[in-house]
Parts: sequence; C-alpha cells; structure tokens
Amino acid sequence: MSGRPCSWLFRGTLAAAALLHPQLCAQSLAARPAPRPRSRAPGFLKCFLGALKMEMTEMTGMSLKRGSLAVEDNDSLSPAEEAKRQKVSECCLAKGQDGLENNSTPSCKNVPGLPEAVSAGKNKNNSDAQLEEEEEEEEDGFSEEGDEEEEAESFADMMKHGLTELDVGITKFVSSHQGFSGILKERYSDFVVHEIGKDGRISHLDDLSIPVDEEDPSEDIFTVLTAEEKQRLEELQLFVNKETSVAIEVVEDTKEKRTVIHQAIKSLFPGLETKTEDREGKKYIVAYHAAGKKALANPRKHSWPKSRGSYCHFVLYKENKDTMDAINVLSKYLRVKPNIFSYMGTKDKRAITVQEIAVLKITAQRLAHLNKCLMNFKLGNFSYQKHPLKLGELQGNHFTVVLRNITGTDDQVQQAMNSLKEIGFINYYGMQRFGTTAVPTYQVGRAILQNSWAEVMDLILKPRSGAEKGYLVKCREEWAKTKDPAAALRKLPVKRCVEGQLLRGLSKYGMKNIVSAFGIIPRNNRLMYIHSYQSYVWNNMVSKRIEEYGLKPVPGDLVLKGATATYIEEEDVNNYSIHDVVMPLPGFDVIYPKHKISEAYREMLTADNLDIDNMRHKIRDYSLSGAYRKIIIRPQNVSWEVVAYDDPKIPLFNTDVDNLEGKPPPVFASEGKYRALKMDFSLPPSTYATMAIREVLKMDTSIKNQTQLNTTWFR
Repeated sequence: MSGRPCSWLFRGTLAAAALLHPQLCAQSLAARPAPRPRSRAPGFLKCFLGALKMEMTEMTGMSLKRGSLAVEDNDSLSPAEEAKRQKVSECCLAKGQDGLENNSTPSCKNVPGLPEAVSAGKNKNNSDAQLEEEEEEEEDGFSEEGDEEEEAESFADMMKHGLTELDVGITKFVSSHQGFSGILKERYSDFVVHEIGKDGRISHLDDLSIPVDEEDPSEDIFTVLTAEEKQRLEELQLFVNKETSVAIEVVEDTKEKRTVIHQAIKSLFPGLETKTEDREGKKYIVAYHAAGKKALANPRKHSWPKSRGSYCHFVLYKENKDTMDAINVLSKYLRVKPNIFSYMGTKDKRAITVQEIAVLKITAQRLAHLNKCLMNFKLGNFSYQKHPLKLGELQGNHFTVVLRNITGTDDQVQQAMNSLKEIGFINYYGMQRFGTTAVPTYQVGRAILQNSWAEVMDLILKPRSGAEKGYLVKCREEWAKTKDPAAALRKLPVKRCVEGQLLRGLSKYGMKNIVSAFGIIPRNNRLMYIHSYQSYVWNNMVSKRIEEYGLKPVPGDLVLKGATATYIEEEDVNNYSIHDVVMPLPGFDVIYPKHKISEAYREMLTADNLDIDNMRHKIRDYSLSGAYRKIIIRPQNVSWEVVAYDDPKIPLFNTDVDNLEGKPPPVFASEGKYRALKMDFSLPPSTYATMAIREVLKMDTSIKNQTQLNTTWFR
C-alpha cells in the first residue's frame, strides 16, 4: 500500500467521519489529490464491510469504526416471556449468518493449564462427517485466499439498494427540537454498556480479589504439570486417541507433591479422576475417565465443598466480543462445556460491556487465573451463590455514549436531551433487525408465514445487491446458474452461515423437501426471520398510530394490567399517559386496538396474503402467539454534558478497567477544537439504544442514508 496518496485505513476513517459529519469532511475533500482507480480491497475494508452486517443479538450494533452509526441494543426478555410473546432469542446470529467476524481465541503462551490445539478425525470418508469437521475447524473470520481475490467496490454503490428507515416503517419523532449531527468514533470506549441486575444495581467491575476459601487448592496446580503432560491429559480428556489412562511419574515423591498433582488434574481437566499406583518402586498418578464423555459437561459433585454455593458468580468486562463468543472462549480455556455458564442477557460485540455471569462448580481462583492471559477480558467481583442466573432476570442496561464532533449548539443539545428525558423516544425496532442487503429479513419471514418455501429458499440464496463478502457473492452466482446445492456450498469457505446451512440441508434432503432443509438452520436463526416480519408490521402500525392520534392515549388504545392487555375506555382516558399505551405484534394470542389502527393491521396482513384471524402455522415453531410492546420508552437516569477536546484519539471518560488501573479521569478545557456530547441513560430490556440516539440527532440511522451523505469518500 506504500506510495498511495491516501491509505485505505485513512480513507476508511475519513469515510466514517463523513457519514455523520459531511460538512467538515467536505472542507478537507477539496485539499485532497484525486483518488486513484479502485483496486483490491485490503484487510481494513474487509473489517469495514463485515462490521456492517446485521447482528440480531440483543444489543445489536453498527460501529463507526467500521463505517456506520455505532449503537447497541438492549437485552432480551425472560424465557417465559420469550415463549409467550414470541420474542427473538438473539444470540450469535451474526456468526451464524455471515461468518464475518474474526473471533479467534486470544493467545496465552506459557500459561500453565491452558489447552493446546487438538485435531482429530481428519481422514473421515463420510461427506457429512467431513463437512461437520470442516465447520468445526473454521474460524469465524475470512478465508485469506478468497479475500485477496475480491475486488474493492464503492461501499456507497453496494448500499444503494439497502434499506432506509422509511422502508421498515420508522417515520416519526416525538420531539420538536432541531436535529444536529455527531460522530461515534472508532473507539470502543465511546460506547459502554453496564447491565442492571434484578435488584436494580448497575454491574461494575471494581474488585479483582479472590474470596478466601481454605478448601481451594494452592497456586501450584497451575505449574506442577509439564506442557507434555498437559497435552497428554487433554487428549485423554477429549477422547482424541484410544488411551484409557495417562500415568504421570511423581518426581521428588512426597505426599504434598502427590496431592498437588491430584488437584491439578481434577481442577484443570474436568471429567478425569486420579489414583496413585506403585510401579517398579516408583509412584505414579494415574488419570482416567470417571464417567465417559458426559463427565466433561457435568463437573464432579464430590470434589466441591458442601458448604460452598455451587455457582461462582462474577462480573465479566469484555471488549469486542459478544456474550456467546466470550463464554465459548472461557469454556475452552477452562476445558468445560459452555452450558455450565448462565447469564441474564446477551451483550453485543461492538462495545465495552459489563455483565454478571455464573458458572457451575468452577472456583474463583481458576477464573481469576484467566486474567493473566486473556486479552479484552477481565473477570472480578467473585462470589459463591446457590443458584445460577436466568435469562431475562435483569432490569435493563445502563449506557454511556459519546457523540463526538457535534454540530448542535448548547441550546439544541439541551432541548434534545430534555426531550429524551421527559418524553422519551418511539420504541421502534432498529434497522439492525432487518438486514443490510436488498433482501430484508422480514421478506423471508413473510414467505415462511405464507408457507411459500420455494420463495424462502430463493430469498435466502439468490444474488442480491448490498454489502456482502465475495465468497457469498460467488456462492449465490453458482446457485443461480446451476441450482446445485453441493456446487454452491463448495464456494463457501465459511459454512456455518445461514446460506451454508440451508445448502447443506438441500444437499441432504433434496430440493423437494425444503422444509426439512431449512430446519437444519438453528432454531433461533429461523425464528429471527418471522420475528423480523412481526417487527416490520409493528413499526408501520406504530407510525400510523402516532400519525392518527398523536402522543396522547385515546379510547380503544391498549394498556397492560399485569400481563393482560385491556382497552382504554372513554371515561378512563385521563387515567393513562402515552407511556402506558402498548401495541400488539401480530399473533393468535393478542387483541388489537378498537380504533382505526385495528383495520390498518388487517389491511397490511391481508396485502401480505396472511389471515390476521389465523396466525397459527402448519409447523408449530412458526406459529405466532404475538406480544405487546410499549410505543414510547422514557429512559431513566438520563444525564449529559458537552465537553471540549482537541485530540480525537483521547478517551472522554474512564472505563471500569481504567479505574482499576488507577488512571485519572480526563480533564477538559473550557474551549477546544471539537465538542462532544456525553450521554448516560438506562433502558429496559428489548429496547434499542439506536432509536434513542436517533431521537436526539433527528437523523435516519440506516446505513444507506448515512452512506449517501457523502459517497465521494468511498471512491
């Protein structure tokens, strides 16, 4: 890249700035030399495009580090509410859908007790087995060979067929203030999310100490085994070879030494038991499997003190990892199954997030040891409890957001933030819910509900405009040309994406059994499509409701009494505010308002060839019971300040880790080259911080609109 007048990294950064601040960028544009013709996309652009894929995790976001508005969304409902209300279970779809994120496990060289790479079964003859093996070996990143072949395309060109807010029913604002622009920079520290527990406390990482427990083994367990011994034990634990046991000679034989080796094997390799044997006058510790493969997922009951709670709760601070990825990393290093972890809500990748996690029968000592080697993670605030955590138990999340380089005057900012605090924002489903390509996810959901399975297959696999990796483009082209699922699948280096899973299903079940082929896709990913359609309907209906009746309750509106929806009667109107009003997501177990909007629901579903009176599906998974959602959300704990700064690279507030390391908070001058708006607010579960920021800035948050603000910077 040497010799170019403007590096891709610099151009990408300028492009990100141009999205939300075209005025200032235009001044710099005049001074730049003419760009050279487009060339192949370097690694930065790969990340840039990858970051703009939809993530249906609960704090789904798009980061300006990658070239768009960076916002994160709040957590899901409890499992019971999810089942009853048909909420999407939004965990790690981004990985499953496009495989674009490089989430390789952090290196931890020379740290005792951590796993080595294990490869097995590489010569399987069965094609399905080979495919499964390839998927296991895939990283979530790119295929380097495939990437180098890709041609760089103007991002503006790719997104010209993308969605705008208007396309998904997001059309109204609640406030009357004048909007302004601002930039959420590439720094992850500009967007921080702290979980709010069921007791109302905001989770913070502020204590790295380990609870004193006399029954914990000594620190020697991490160093007593050699690297070769750990390799052999891991292969035994994971059934890599036919060995039934591993014998470790006790050099410097003492009872204390033998005890430490016993403890090391049992602690670091769950599922293994140990015994001491005499062989030719020498002492050996023999490790063997206690209960077959199931032992790996079920920590030994007898090795845990009865007086101690079975679950170690801790606060997890993470950067650039979603919750499921983080748990997969922790489970790998601890050599346990991920299902022994529990949490209250998933957090997205593109942020700094702080949340509580619980794990079954893993000591705080072992967890704290991970702080020595894992990058972008920090574990602390350990305690032992009797119970795990349950999804949905949280009260919400607290957000700290910095919008840099704002153009609004102090009065404009004051008006915008006062409105957010006093009135709130329309509780729209954000743009992340609907995808980034020319085929929105709600269209697939609609086809599923219509039982149009050929259309479902076509919508998922057909070529389309939009920001996609080159290998997906080639896969779609092959499919369009041959309709051969095996041939199209061979074009995919990453086969865990939705397209790869569907093609695999079509290869297995045939083109005449699309329902079974589609069923290979994980359930949460399949349900994402129909919930996207519900969200699309809800957004449109709420816009109509606000257009028709404004920001006041009217007779026929719905409010919740407990979990039951009831109508507002004429005589009760004054007993409610707009913040009490809910609107239904369509389903068989909801009621609709008793005014014009009820007919609007019916008309919209009828136009989509759906029967609003029969939302049950032939396949039970796709039957929609419906849900209720408040139309206006008023954030809690709202505060803000406008700060001046000169260096765009400096952090504008401290994170929990900064505070633990004793870093002083930033000091701001009374005047500076730039101004930033620092916002703090709390949101309940299943709400989108995207929409709160939209209300403040008064701007379309779609990638298409942001890109069109200044397409020159992408050429």
